[in-house]
Amino acid sequence: MAKKIILTLALFLCVASTAMAQKTIVFAVDATWPPMEFMDSDKQIVGYSIDYMTAAAKAAGFTPVFKNVAWDGIFAGLATGKYDAICSSVSITEKRQETMDFSTPYFKVRQALIVPVDSSAKSFADLKGQKVGAQIGTTGYFAIKAADGVEAKSYDEVGLAMEDLNVGRISAVVCDDPVAANYAMDKYKGSLKIASTIETGEVEFYGIAVKKGNKEVLDLVSKGIEDVAKTPYVQELQQKWIGQ
Repeated sequence: MAKKIILTLALFLCVASTAMAQKTIVFAVDATWPPMEFMDSDKQIVGYSIDYMTAAAKAAGFTPVFKNVAWDGIFAGLATGKYDAICSSVSITEKRQETMDFSTPYFKVRQALIVPVDSSAKSFADLKGQKVGAQIGTTGYFAIKAADGVEAKSYDEVGLAMEDLNVGRISAVVCDDPVAANYAMDKYKGSLKIASTIETGEVEFYGIAVKKGNKEVLDLVSKGIEDVAKTPYVQELQQKWIGQ
């Protein structure tokens, strides 16, 4: 009888362990933010954040599912339970922390000012009376709105802002520095450049946004991020997606 009880207990623990390992977490991703999150030529969601969270899932024992969701409404979808978390270069801010929880940070970011290669502008002060674009609802857009003398122009996607800048409809774009590097040093190399980085106050970090009070998902994701951060894989991701 004792042997049977031990075998039953072992089976129960095995099943429980497997169930925990197979827990699925659905992440919303606005896949328009290269090199962090974007669609490749095969229409697959790829990028730095995706690779990082895939590694975090393996380390913490959950299965990640990435769902492409437009930025406009992405936070409302989290609040109503359409997905478990947001993995989309979401900067951790005090205002956002009022309505959602954030994981351990996984990436340090700055805001970059992108201008045409022949522009001498280095700051908002050099762009007074001119239009400066950013993706709506981002910290870059908030930085423009807070600046004196410039006109903020919002876009649903940062790529649309870059296109308008490239053809001269606006004078500059503000976005996260890895994204700025992707556009200015790759897609629009020779046409656009990074003029400077913009001070926005406190140091800015990306985190995974989770519905307020969802401690189970928050703890799993944070554990995975912390485990990956201790490995050389972070440097590999930097080299793969961003370079030196």
